[in-house]
Amino acid sequence: MKETDAEKLALLYERFRDVCLVEKEVWTEIYMPRTFKDGTAVRTNIQDRYDVVINEQAVEDALEANIPLGQAALGAAIQEYRAHISFVKKA
Repeated sequence: MKETDAEKLALLYERFRDVCLVEKEVWTEIYMPRTFKDGTAVRTNIQDRYDVVINEQAVEDALEANIPLGQAALGAAIQEYRAHISFVKKA
C-alpha cells in the first residue's frame, strides 16, 4: 500500500534522510514507529516497515552523491526529487 498521507510522508522523508546518513548509502527499506504525539514519532516496539521506491536510477545516483555532503544537502535533494520517491507499506 503506497503511503499518501501528507503528514506521514513528511515524517517518512525525514526518516529516509536520517537512515541514509547513518548507513552512508541510499537505503531501500525503512522502519517507522507507529505511535505519534504532536507530529513526532514516539519510541515504541511496534513499527511499520516500508519499501522505498525510487523510480529513476539518476535520482538514486543524485541522492547517493549528496549523502557525503551532510544532512542539509541530502534533505534538499530529497525535497527536490520527492516526486520520484515513494514509500510502500509492507504487510
